[in-house]
Amino acid sequence: MPHTGLGADLLKLRELASSIAADVLAPNAEAVDRDAVWPVEGMRALAEAGLMGLHIPLRLGGHEQGMLALSVITEELGRACGSTAMCFGMHSIAAKVLAAKATPEQEERFLRPIAQGRHITSLALSEPGTGAHFFLPRATFRPDGDGYIVDGEKSFVTSGGHADSYVVSAIPPGGELDPGAFTCLAVEADAPGLDWRPGWNGFGMRGNSSRPLGLDGVHVPRANLLGAEGDQIWFVFEVIAPYFLTAMTGVYLGIATAALEAAITHLKVRRHSHTGEALSDIPILWHEVAEAWTEVESTRQLVRHAARLGDAGAEGAAQALFAAKARVAKTVNAVTETAMILMGGRGYAENSQVARLHRDARAANVMSPTTHLLQSWLGRSLLDLPLL
Repeated sequence: MPHTGLGADLLKLRELASSIAADVLAPNAEAVDRDAVWPVEGMRALAEAGLMGLHIPLRLGGHEQGMLALSVITEELGRACGSTAMCFGMHSIAAKVLAAKATPEQEERFLRPIAQGRHITSLALSEPGTGAHFFLPRATFRPDGDGYIVDGEKSFVTSGGHADSYVVSAIPPGGELDPGAFTCLAVEADAPGLDWRPGWNGFGMRGNSSRPLGLDGVHVPRANLLGAEGDQIWFVFEVIAPYFLTAMTGVYLGIATAALEAAITHLKVRRHSHTGEALSDIPILWHEVAEAWTEVESTRQLVRHAARLGDAGAEGAAQALFAAKARVAKTVNAVTETAMILMGGRGYAENSQVARLHRDARAANVMSPTTHLLQSWLGRSLLDLPLL
């Protein structure tokens, strides 16, 4: 698919991601999905190539890129392996959170190692009790000497047990009714009190090691506080939500693109032995392909538009990002369904590429913020009503 309007630096990063996707991610994608294993080879290759530092400042060895780059890179990875793209996307969002208000000490301890490919991070925001409302944590933190004690439970932590640090959200005791109490802390993987529960056995996205996490009296140094206590409004709406939505649109756009490409290839090469007719000679199938291409391309334009607005801090960026994630969820499910129909029994075969893409696509609607929640946010924001 063509990629226009991208700067020279981003084009180079896209080509690098595309090369890794073809050489490392794609050959391992079936095994990652079938065996539900964390994509260590793919994540290692991305780290060694320096792509983990996508959002780290140039002065610290990173690429200092924004939302547009995140959407482009996650799309390239999503075309090859949805699970790896998801792990990379979650790392990138968490890295942006770490970088957003980093102290000089945090820059050296977290950001520079990330840029050097020596540190992988992830988000630990969702909880079993609040579901899609990731911005309303019930995990608590309280002062304790030179740091904090964190207690609570997190769910669906991507790269759970494999990352080197986790961005954890928590509130002070009694802050349940105060949305502004939301606070972020960097919890390192070796912190005593982290209790990783058995992995979630998903219908799709089976290799992202999505696991529940118990926090039982975890001591977090005060130096690991990200920004200030109660930085909810800034972190959620300036960093977490926009970068999360952007990463998800890229991942699922890549999945939709891969499904469309697989279907087109199948129609070109598949022939009926009794007539010699290629499937590509059947007029009704031209319409199916045309509609799927239009869906993918129009969704891509919305995704890129939203990312550019976000990078510019422009008015309407939030609404565009809400719409982009909701639209890509609709597109990826429709296009993977179409691809499976066009490929017939070959597409429906267990563990086929299109079957994997179709299963991965199903998470797009239910991954927080869910499509229903985004539609509510979009409608409320257009009517000048508060989101929360």
